[in-house]
Amino acid sequence: MLTEDQTQEIIQHIKEAEKQTSGEIRVHIEEKTQADLDPLERAQQIFMKLNMHQTAQRNGVLFYVAIEARKFAICGDKGINEVVPAEFWNSTRDAMREHFRQNDLVQGLCTGIEMAGVQLKTYFPRQSDDQNELPDEISFS
Repeated sequence: MLTEDQTQEIIQHIKEAEKQTSGEIRVHIEEKTQADLDPLERAQQIFMKLNMHQTAQRNGVLFYVAIEARKFAICGDKGINEVVPAEFWNSTRDAMREHFRQNDLVQGLCTGIEMAGVQLKTYFPRQSDDQNELPDEISFS
């Protein structure tokens, strides 16, 4: 699905975004998913499976991509959903979609990660005692 270089580029964007915030960002990529399953529902399932709901400030963000179905979703936890502007998730989705339409999965994900990082930094700035609560690597299924 991704080359090693592409994987590392996405992980680097996650690390850079998380340097500024207590928030947690994850990416999950599936080759196949059930065609009739709503991508946001699947993202929420993966969110729970990855224990993203267990962060201290409930400020995790998951980028979910179903390759074969050509679907994706962004899933934010309660803490971030309560503070970001109402149009934020839609504008992030639209920015990512532009890259995906050009078959640039990596840049689409990196754009979304950067946008989420800005919001997380604004509402959940990094504190001196912050810990990386979740792994930065991409999960696959």
